[in-house]
Amino acid sequence: MNRLEPNILLAVSTGVALVLLVLTASAFGEPGNTIKYVVSAVVCSAIVAGLNSWMARRMGQTELHPMIRAEAPTSAVLAGLFPLAVIFAAAAPVFFPGHDYGLLVIIAAVWFGVSVDSALRARRRG
Repeated sequence: MNRLEPNILLAVSTGVALVLLVLTASAFGEPGNTIKYVVSAVVCSAIVAGLNSWMARRMGQTELHPMIRAEAPTSAVLAGLFPLAVIFAAAAPVFFPGHDYGLLVIIAAVWFGVSVDSALRARRRG
């Protein structure tokens, strides 16, 4: 069995947490915002994942590293805070129902997009 890439696992776990956030925001948030939450999550994630590397190169960063690297083992612990923060955000609509959680969904989608970009960088590096 091949070794699983930790950056891909980070992207998958953050994506599952984002889906959980969208579901709880749709169920417990302001009624009628389900489509807005889904579209916001998909569009923001795609924009960040697609344009993050391009912006980094445009700003002069020559070497782009993934978030989790073997040279820095503590990076895995720090990167694990992304899905944890999104899971905590998914609990907010349960405890504070009836509000619009669109901004929370967008923030979590940006974090998911960054983790997807990190997984793509790790895959490109080999």
